Amino acid sequence: MTRRAVKWIAIAVLAFVLASLAALWSYGRFAERVRGPASQALAADTLATPVDRAVAPLSAAHDGQTGMVLLADNVDAFAARALLARGAGRSLDLQYYMWHPDFTGNLLYHEVLRAADRGVRVRLLLDDLNVRGSRDVLAALDSHPLIEVRLFNPTRSREGSFMRGVEMLLRWLSVNRRMHNKAWIADGRVAIVGGRNVGDEYFDAARDTNFMDTDVAVIGTAVGEGERQFDAYWNSPNAVPLAALVKHPDATLAAVRQTLGSGLGSAAAKPYLQHLARAPGVRSLVAGERTIHWSRAAHIVSDPPEKAAGAPPAADWMTPVLVHDMAAARTQLLLISPYFVPGDAGVHWLGELRRRGVEVGVLTNSLAANDVVAVHGGYAGYRPALLHEGVALFELKAQGKPDGSLFGSSGASLHTKAFVVDGRTGFIGSFNLDPRSMNLNTEMGLLFEQPDLAHELQQLYARKTAPAISYRLALVGGDLRWHDDAAQPPRTWTREPDASVWRRGAARVIGWLPVESQL
Repeated sequence: MTRRAVKWIAIAVLAFVLASLAALWSYGRFAERVRGPASQALAADTLATPVDRAVAPLSAAHDGQTGMVLLADNVDAFAARALLARGAGRSLDLQYYMWHPDFTGNLLYHEVLRAADRGVRVRLLLDDLNVRGSRDVLAALDSHPLIEVRLFNPTRSREGSFMRGVEMLLRWLSVNRRMHNKAWIADGRVAIVGGRNVGDEYFDAARDTNFMDTDVAVIGTAVGEGERQFDAYWNSPNAVPLAALVKHPDATLAAVRQTLGSGLGSAAAKPYLQHLARAPGVRSLVAGERTIHWSRAAHIVSDPPEKAAGAPPAADWMTPVLVHDMAAARTQLLLISPYFVPGDAGVHWLGELRRRGVEVGVLTNSLAANDVVAVHGGYAGYRPALLHEGVALFELKAQGKPDGSLFGSSGASLHTKAFVVDGRTGFIGSFNLDPRSMNLNTEMGLLFEQPDLAHELQQLYARKTAPAISYRLALVGGDLRWHDDAAQPPRTWTREPDASVWRRGAARVIGWLPVESQL
């Protein structure tokens, strides 16, 4: 390379760095200038709402404890959110990484709008990365006097892919950090946290592939922790009011109201409405046939919003807290992580647990089931080392849900993020065991010590690692094998099962690239 070429490359790099610094400075000034007024969770100190009347007596009978109900069924998870929106009379605090404006997403927007019409204050905080298709509905909802929408870490450029792309490139160091949290909090009494975003694939309504996911409904002491964490994000500099970004909504609230309610009369809505009819009130969510697991050692935990601004890690962030609890395992550690990239340090750490005699099992997606090929590319190379360490490794089949969805989909993809330690301690949340969750994204979830709920998670793990659902991986002469013990006769694969040549090739190439820190 000539000296002249080196000179021009250096000039280009310097110009890009200066432009990036200018973009970061300009965005910081903008975000501070348009920052919305601070607000706090409304006190849950009355019995004025259906949610209050259903939950307060239970919480009072278990003072200082947290009650937990596992939501492993996708339609149940939809119904729980809709029931809480219908029963709320004071507030809905909603925080999501992704909320699709599709069939089920619009049904839940409709329930939220109806709640606001009744006088419920709604605070809706969404990560900006996935909201482009929702601009009209969000702007219309934001025009309601009792609904405020804020976007976390948004781009200022809202029109056109080119300018948005330029801004994302210049602000890469900040835009690369996303809010991955998921919370649905009603009247400060009930919180739903876990792995589910809002959209058809999370509620069994997608026609191609649906996620196998898990949430937990929480009442009692830990709900206050969830509200305080929501307030911290809502009032953070990175939460920008939508009104500062979208000046002139293209759709009126009246028009959007009609659109959101139009799906209620469709055949597709029938199973969801029937499910709600069979569970007509909030009490059905926390009573009836459901088992409430009570514990004094249960907490909604979260990264602080400062993590998304690049603050240095602290001991109370998610990664050290969760690693501490997992490292305490004496007999068994079961991990469920759809995006699993352990790194050399993670493989060594799990190996140390095995050398202490701890049984370690991991369930993740197969290549055919993984919706993010890049993540599989980052994970694939660690499989031989994990198996050599004695880790039991299972991968979900792409056709891993025999009963399919409500609309005929037979495809499945794992989206649950959970672990169980020694049959007593567990976690259900948004946290994947990968570098992105550990270092870049903000995460949250429920961390608990409660043997009965831990047993439910163990059973969930056992069902999802059963031969009908997952492949069992093994090493034969140093080579990977995928055992399908449910096939008749049993079948052993010597390459990624059910994956196309393109997917196998893409995953392999990505595995060669130095991108693991971004996965």
